[in-house]
Amino acid sequence: MDTAHDIQLASNKEFTLAVVLVIYWLATFISLKGLGWVGKVSKIGGIVGTIVPALVLIILGVIYLTTGGENYMDMSRGFIPDLTHFDNLVLASGIFLFYSGMEVMGVHVTDIDNPKKNYPKAIFIGAFITVCILIFGTFALGFVIPANEINLTQSLLIGFENYFAYLRMSWASPIIAVALAFGVLAGVLTWVAGPSKGIFTVGKAGYLPKFFQRTNKIGVQKNILYVQGVLVTLLSLLFVVMPSVQSFYQVLTQLTVILYLIIYILMFTSVIVLRYKMPDAERPFRIGKKNGLLWFVGLLGICSSLFALTLSFIPPAQINTGSDSVWFSVLIIGTLVVIIVPFIIYALRRPSWKSTDQNDTFQPFHWEKKVKS
Repeated sequence: MDTAHDIQLASNKEFTLAVVLVIYWLATFISLKGLGWVGKVSKIGGIVGTIVPALVLIILGVIYLTTGGENYMDMSRGFIPDLTHFDNLVLASGIFLFYSGMEVMGVHVTDIDNPKKNYPKAIFIGAFITVCILIFGTFALGFVIPANEINLTQSLLIGFENYFAYLRMSWASPIIAVALAFGVLAGVLTWVAGPSKGIFTVGKAGYLPKFFQRTNKIGVQKNILYVQGVLVTLLSLLFVVMPSVQSFYQVLTQLTVILYLIIYILMFTSVIVLRYKMPDAERPFRIGKKNGLLWFVGLLGICSSLFALTLSFIPPAQINTGSDSVWFSVLIIGTLVVIIVPFIIYALRRPSWKSTDQNDTFQPFHWEKKVKS
């Protein structure tokens, strides 16, 4: 393989834009086949494209160091970043994104044996595994790639390539690249199918126009998927105004983090509010017998989210993001649009939007009626 050509191609904005759109629309068309297809691809992709490569990367790092490989990580500088400059901490806010999605398991809490004991245990085990993979995986990349050559979008593949070249196994690089690409497809597929299904379900309860409630012959929310794809396509055109692939990747990551953290702040606040509004409601899982632990967990989550939210608006010192006006415009306008549009749709809702199908009994805000009565 032509390494110089690969590096040039990986930095090409038009090529990356084409790949992004191909993978996203491929995930959309797979989603149109139904949740059976989504589940199969996501399960295989998660194992083949995420867990196995992560373990392989960590093992390669151990072999590399124990056999005399040159360590490019400057251990003398310590492991604590310079906290006097906020722009050094911006990338750290992206760590919150690595844990995103763990809260989705809450919908399965009633299916767990002894959820009061086993649910928090599962959360802590999941968090611990995530931390281990991220820390040791990051170290493994730092060992084999000089600090000035680390790149957000390319370093994972470069790290594998350097390790395989050291072990004279360069033939394995394309294999791991294909596996990682499959893992990316599985990850995108999960985000394409999952949230759109939630939007579709809420929409049928009367909170979205009939256009968004239309399905294909197997009951998949086709119009939501198509509109979602068009919006992603338009958002991808930011490649044109951002100075590099890496800067584009970072601004979209920060926008995702901001939107996630806003929802997390609402979620932590809701837990506290509902405990007081509905103190006697039967809960399969409850944080503390009294409210002291609840306040501690809730405030810890709110403060952590607010801190990361503040950091997310600051351009990172490690990456050339180009014009600050473009950076702030994308983040602020993107955040406002995503926040305001649902309120507009909610204000314009009509009784005719509610599905007439007898099987559609889901009421997303049923608990409010119970409180008022």
